[in-house]
Amino acid sequence: MNHAVHNRLISFIWSIADDCLRDVYVRGKYRDVILPMVVLRRLDALLEPTKEAVLEEVRFQREDMQFTEWDDRGMEQASGFVFYNTSEWTLQKLYATATNSQQILLGNFQDYLNGFSHNVQEIIEKFQLRRQIKHMADKDVLLDVLEKFTSPDINVTPFDKLDSQGRKLPALTNLGMGYVFEELIRRFNEENNEEAGEHYTPREVIDLMTHVIFDPIKDHMPSVITIYDPACGTGGMLTESENFIIDPDGEIKATKTDVYLFGKEVNDETYAICKSDMMIKAKNPEHIKVGSTLSTDEFAGTTFDFMLSNPPYGKSWASEQKYIKDGKDIIDSRFQIKLKNYWGELEDADAVPRSSDGQLLFLMEMVDKMKPVSKGGLGSRIASVHNGSSLFTGDAGGGESNIRRFIIENDLLEAIIQLPNNIFYNTGITTYIWILSNNKQEKRKGKVQLIDASEMYQKLRKNLGNKNCELTKQHIQEIQDCYMQLKELDKKGTGNLASKVFDNEDFGYYKVNIERPKRLKAQFTTEKIEALKWDKSVPEFSKQLFEMYGVEVYTGLEKHRKDINAFVEKHELSISPKQIASLLKKETWEKQEALYQTAKRLMDVLGTETYTNFNSFSDKIDEVLKQDKTKLSATEKKAILDAVSWYDEEGDKVVKKTEKLNDKKLKDLLEFLGCKEQDLPNFGYFPTRKPGEYIIYETETDLRDAESIPLKENIQEYFLREVKPYSEESWIALDSVKIGYELSFNKYFYEPAPLRTLEEVTEEIIALEKEGDGLLAEILNF
Repeated sequence: MNHAVHNRLISFIWSIADDCLRDVYVRGKYRDVILPMVVLRRLDALLEPTKEAVLEEVRFQREDMQFTEWDDRGMEQASGFVFYNTSEWTLQKLYATATNSQQILLGNFQDYLNGFSHNVQEIIEKFQLRRQIKHMADKDVLLDVLEKFTSPDINVTPFDKLDSQGRKLPALTNLGMGYVFEELIRRFNEENNEEAGEHYTPREVIDLMTHVIFDPIKDHMPSVITIYDPACGTGGMLTESENFIIDPDGEIKATKTDVYLFGKEVNDETYAICKSDMMIKAKNPEHIKVGSTLSTDEFAGTTFDFMLSNPPYGKSWASEQKYIKDGKDIIDSRFQIKLKNYWGELEDADAVPRSSDGQLLFLMEMVDKMKPVSKGGLGSRIASVHNGSSLFTGDAGGGESNIRRFIIENDLLEAIIQLPNNIFYNTGITTYIWILSNNKQEKRKGKVQLIDASEMYQKLRKNLGNKNCELTKQHIQEIQDCYMQLKELDKKGTGNLASKVFDNEDFGYYKVNIERPKRLKAQFTTEKIEALKWDKSVPEFSKQLFEMYGVEVYTGLEKHRKDINAFVEKHELSISPKQIASLLKKETWEKQEALYQTAKRLMDVLGTETYTNFNSFSDKIDEVLKQDKTKLSATEKKAILDAVSWYDEEGDKVVKKTEKLNDKKLKDLLEFLGCKEQDLPNFGYFPTRKPGEYIIYETETDLRDAESIPLKENIQEYFLREVKPYSEESWIALDSVKIGYELSFNKYFYEPAPLRTLEEVTEEIIALEKEGDGLLAEILNF
């Protein structure tokens, strides 16, 4: 590959902007003209040799066959590409026949654009090229720009040609054109660095990703490979991946390997750039799709050998939720997973993160597209860039944690590499490269390598947006060596690189509730039972309505609906239409009044004595209700009990039930809990004096704690060691166990600064005292 030739070509094209567009476009908008014109000139150059053959096919289809629409197969066969142009024009002919009339040139140019096949038309539309052409014509610079792009002193054709001085200009291969186009994109992104990071990953980050993805299998590269990026932007990942593999001057030099590139991009302009790049390099442009990857599974049923991506992070996907979830049900198979519960039973699990950040959905999209490891197959390898939230957000049983768990428990995660801060254009936050494979080397099976390369950087002379540093070739080589050899490194030895290797289970934990018994006291008082008059969901509003309308509430308030709605709106009350509708009905008030009268009757019989045993208190209420032949539903009785009882640590424990366990039930329970009979109190079963009888207490939710216990630990042993000594009455709610996974680089790599010695602190105080002219001594009466 001739870098000098490419650099001259890039400099020439770059100069067109300053020479022709300076007074017509602001600097940040040069790319809107230059990029589509580069695409157009390359496509035009590729079609030049077959122009007559295409025009002959046009005459044949129009005159001989009288087709009303072009037959694409015939046109593509005539052009030799998957695109064509049916107009009489080429860019050279447009320039050669141009007059001083910009409007005639504009008309001819538009005819030329209209002659392109539908796949190029889409690119023209996404680039809004027709609008740019008209704007340049109106500003009288269209002919100047056309002159530059058709100059004999640049060669964007795949053929050798002579320049204006008769010197040979070498042909530009598809690979070479790809380099030129990518370099132009990179320069424009750096010029517009405030928005570059949206669609552009720094070249050295891609370089590291391609090394990590392709080097492990470079000695047995297949003859045909597929590469996919679900958030492909301008196609940088795809282009660099292909170059890494097939470039004759590159790393692998697999020049006989056929590489097929696939991608999807939601932004119209960046999609147009990516698709253009594919056409420029004679790739199938239909493999690049436009639209949301999350909304539509464009490549459903397709698998890929390699996947590299830098998906958007910290970005809401709420507008796309309806395509993935229907209520609580997951309707997209990409995000439907099964995970084992604590007892090893497979269950459906939620693999959807919170709506404010969809980056892990892109990772699951790639996992869904992994190629099964068949006989002799290599499976798939993935490299994906994420911010820190993918490592640890989400609780056990939540979508993010479940995604991490699914990936790790299926042994797909090989490594995560922490990058330096401020290495991307539009963010200074810490970023990480996740490396996944479904065909791990033997030494990596059941293992995950964490590499801290946060201090592997070289400062830039000038910031590019947030980007103020870069990885050098040496840095990339050191990180790659660490990864390839599965090294464990300490920064004390390397100075700037650390690495640790863990078992998969090291990142997992059980989240289990630790319960304590409810202890209640109870007492009937006039104030307490009055609360039963009011609707429990909106007691204050309910009371306000009674004060406004009095006993009229018992005949219904429907006729006051308008005034009540106005009252709610005026006072900005958080009352739902459903709650208002309920309070308009007389039945609601009658029910509350009946409950109040029942409580009043109970207070008349039982008095206002304070009970320390809630179970005894509840039994006395049952006796009164039975005598009065008053029937209450469980909900109604609970409402009364809740109104007159409160937690008090001096109250007796509240018994939920007493359970008799015969031999079979006991055996089943011990097997379920995984414990011995004497351990049952640790799980909430407390023996009475009667053989086989156990008390189960009500739990006090306000005292509930959740413990995160490493997967490698026994839950009961952890409980006895870390919880029981500090909470004698507590027990394990094993039914609550959820399994979570998180990865924390700080936990494994953070090294706190050593504390200063007492002598150093004393010296500093004395020095400050001297600076203060003895004020400290004076204040402290030294």
